[in-house]
Formats: sequence, structure tokens, C-alpha cells
Amino acid sequence: MLLVTSIVASVLTIIFIRLSFAVIGLRRKNKVGLGSGGHEDLERAIRTQGNFAEYVPFGIILIACLELNAAPWWVVAVPGITLIIGRLIHAKGMHIPPPDFSKRVMGMKLTFYTLITLVILNLAWAFYKLVG
Repeated sequence: MLLVTSIVASVLTIIFIRLSFAVIGLRRKNKVGLGSGGHEDLERAIRTQGNFAEYVPFGIILIACLELNAAPWWVVAVPGITLIIGRLIHAKGMHIPPPDFSKRVMGMKLTFYTLITLVILNLAWAFYKLVG
């Protein structure tokens, strides 16, 4: 069963839906059907949603792989929680106009560190299961 993955994927999906509604709302407000129409707030919302959609699937896949390979629940849950936190911080930082990139950078660092950690955990756990 993928209980931890189900929870993490559900929370991340709720965040994605919220980001999507933000894009839809700004498209309606600015009367823009495609692209950003030169509206900076819409461009930021589009990129926040797009960036989320680009990185989150890899995290969910790697979290699911760990859980499917019977890693302890906490080994699966900790990176899942970290990914959620990183994506929330990044989204918050994207709404702050430049030059204040601190939250964006922190969110991306958490995201990258989490993905790298998940890769290492998956490789180590798979090797442990193969050899053990």
C-alpha cells in the first residue's frame, strides 16, 4: 500500500489546484486567454504553477518507489513533508516581486535537496534490498 505517498500526493495536488485557480483568476481579471498578456502578476502565477508541475512529479514518483520497496514509513514521510514545505515556500516567494528572491531560493533549495536525497535513498535502499 502507498499510504504515505497517497497523503503527500494529495496535499501536493491541493496546492497545485490552488496555484491553478490563481492563474485562472488572473486570466479572467486581465482578460488574457493565452500567455501573460504582459501582466507581471499573471506571468508570476503562470511560472509558479509551471515550476510546481515541472518538479513535483519526480518527487512523487521517487516517494512512491521508496514506499513500494518497503522503506520505513518515516524514510518516506520526511522527504514528502520537506517537498511540500519547499514547494509552499517557493510559491510564496514567487509572489514577491524582484529583487527579493530569498523565499524563492530557499524553496528551490529545499526542493532540489529533497529530490537529490530521494535519489540517494532510492539507490541505497534498492542496493540494500538486492544485496541483503
